[in-house]
Amino acid sequence: MNFSKKLIFIIVLVIFSTSTHASCVILLHGLARTSSSMEKLEKSLSEEKYHVVNLGYPSREDTIEVLAERTISAALAECSFEHEVNFVTHSLGGILVRQYLAQQEIPNLFRVVMLGPPNQGSEVVDRMANVPGFKFIVGKAGMQLGTDSSSVPKILGKAEFDLGIIAGNKSINLLFSYLVPGQDDGSVSVDNTKLKGMNDHIVMPARHFFMMSNKDVIAQTIHYLKNGKFKKE
Repeated sequence: MNFSKKLIFIIVLVIFSTSTHASCVILLHGLARTSSSMEKLEKSLSEEKYHVVNLGYPSREDTIEVLAERTISAALAECSFEHEVNFVTHSLGGILVRQYLAQQEIPNLFRVVMLGPPNQGSEVVDRMANVPGFKFIVGKAGMQLGTDSSSVPKILGKAEFDLGIIAGNKSINLLFSYLVPGQDDGSVSVDNTKLKGMNDHIVMPARHFFMMSNKDVIAQTIHYLKNGKFKKE
């Protein structure tokens, strides 16, 4: 093979490789968790040929404003060659996306799926805020997740992007479920996951701390990323 043919072959190979990873998915874990909590979701998305960025961040060490800017900027840098950028978030991760988008635009943003997001805050934070040790457990960002009008989730506006939300309605935390009215996943009520402007919303028999590893939740997440809606029975 002469030089010109080799060059053409390399160019075609590069184009083909890029096209198979034309869509990037950024994973953002929840409060007091790590990127390892999203590994099952990462594996499933990678099998669907997405370029997955599973970036950990110190969720208890700073405010939502600081975490959003620092973490999402770093994640976007790893998606710089992709045609589309998607997010799949768990809990606090969804609030980071809302915070970031309230400050700046992501031109190639395609779709966002939030798992158990406290979009209207969590009553657990309201009731536990003054309990000794609670602030240490949830950190600065966690203390910003209440339901009062000054909390970060309440201040941030409606969704101006393609958003699908999965809420859970199963719980093993009887104390937290007692503090949360209505159906809940052990941390967030179904109603408080909702956000004005969302494109679709579904309730699944999943627990807050494990929903990102739930095979049915993962299947619905992938379905939304591909179709812009959840698969309804």
